[in-house]
Amino acid sequence: MIHIAADLHTHTIASTHAFSTITEMAHEAARLGMYAFAVTDHGPKMPDSPHIWHFTSLRRLPDQLEGVWVLKGIEANVCTLEGKMDVSDDELRDMGLDWVIASIHPPTLVPSLNVEQATHLWLQVAKNPYVDMIGHCETPRYTFDFDAVVREFAREGKVVELNANSSAVRPGGEENMKKLLAACKKHDAYIALNSDAHFSAALGRVESVIPLVEEMEYPKELIVNADQENLLRFLQQKKKPIAQHMR
Repeated sequence: MIHIAADLHTHTIASTHAFSTITEMAHEAARLGMYAFAVTDHGPKMPDSPHIWHFTSLRRLPDQLEGVWVLKGIEANVCTLEGKMDVSDDELRDMGLDWVIASIHPPTLVPSLNVEQATHLWLQVAKNPYVDMIGHCETPRYTFDFDAVVREFAREGKVVELNANSSAVRPGGEENMKKLLAACKKHDAYIALNSDAHFSAALGRVESVIPLVEEMEYPKELIVNADQENLLRFLQQKKKPIAQHMR
């Protein structure tokens, strides 16, 4: 049975459609015995997102809360077909965030893309050195060429997310998720199983995607949040400053 040591996609009340503070999220992570979690509120183009100052001020938070490592991050919105996001490369460099997710949300792009458009978009995102993880990209309305894109994700060292919340808020993507994971295994891509929690009680709840990963016998060493060592090794590879302090 797969267990995760870190939840790498969570939201706080800074995204006003979420319901818990970062302290409450940390409390739940500690209760679950987690090694770390990433706080990744929505980028500034989402209608209810925090101001950009929220992200520049994250560095003021301690690296640990209740004994759990806190990765300070953002879920940036991909806003153009050329893969541009609602935080610039310069901003991401200056922020020095521990964890950057790139995701598509209809309010910040368009309601849907054809396969050619979505493939081109993700190939551009793959080149961005500041992006650590690709968020819920199995979404049916943005289906892409999984083989071609995942090959580049793997080449560029991006983590591909299996989002346990997708079945609830983005239904219909189950077949896409299977194809996505198969492409990840073919190309030895990193993956992460995340809750996309918008409430503390949902943190770490990834049961909906575990059977798929186990059925496909996905290599544990490629699941970045499967254990403490995997996550730390990945953060070190990405030269994240927080990795110097984590043990």
